[in-house]
Amino acid sequence: MSPLSCSNLVFSYDKKPLLENISLDFQAGQFVGLIGANGAGKSTLLQLLLGLIKQKSGAVSVNGRDIYAQKRRDIAKQLAFVPQSIELPYAFSAQALVAMGRNPYLGPFELETAEDQIIIQQAMLKTDIAHLKTRLVTTLSGGEKQRVIIARALAQQAATILLDEPIASLDICHQIETLQLISSLTQSGKLAITALHDLNLAARYCDRLILLGQKPGSSAKTVIADGAPEQVLTKDNLANCFSIEADIITTNGVISLANIRPLKYTIRQSNCAAHSTY
Repeated sequence: MSPLSCSNLVFSYDKKPLLENISLDFQAGQFVGLIGANGAGKSTLLQLLLGLIKQKSGAVSVNGRDIYAQKRRDIAKQLAFVPQSIELPYAFSAQALVAMGRNPYLGPFELETAEDQIIIQQAMLKTDIAHLKTRLVTTLSGGEKQRVIIARALAQQAATILLDEPIASLDICHQIETLQLISSLTQSGKLAITALHDLNLAARYCDRLILLGQKPGSSAKTVIADGAPEQVLTKDNLANCFSIEADIITTNGVISLANIRPLKYTIRQSNCAAHSTY
């Protein structure tokens, strides 16, 4: 049974089609990268898969059951989410925020057990924030706060974790550590679906890439390619979806992009030269 799937998803914003005909099936142990240009619908798709927004048509299933037929507490035990940013009305300590990951398992006003405390501490150690446990999250840097949010998702112990640009505000060291951590979680059987902008890091760590983009003649976005990095990151897809040219290099079975050139700038530059009066 698939831990997460969707069929024929259609989503509109202000009556304007944004996503259409999205059908995907995810399996445990996969590290899936959602890629696409700005506005391709990556964040929207993640929110649809989480049931945070309602599709116009189609269905989302979690472990074989329609997501809207399940209670949010039960969904939280199956799906964890790391958003791009989080706004908190109160100044919680880092440890208190991580501890919120245990809320789906606790009754009203119930305190964490010794086992919950161990899970919380382990999540903080894995994300390198144990030394921040007493700090108020309002005093943390963007990168530190992001690692706290990831730790909260780990403390949730869901079989599937969805992450929206989890490395955007991290330095290069913590970017790699975070992706290595996500990779290790999938190797232990979890499913991870991660929206990423860095194509080289996506190709290096993800075993499956889903490219969202716009097909000719349609205003909505859909799945342009779905498969292993070498199947998705082709010259045609890079040109059509990202407006770039790049050399595609394969080293020890891992592909990477080099000598990246923006096509839009090149076209503008050529047009300017053709119309120059100087």
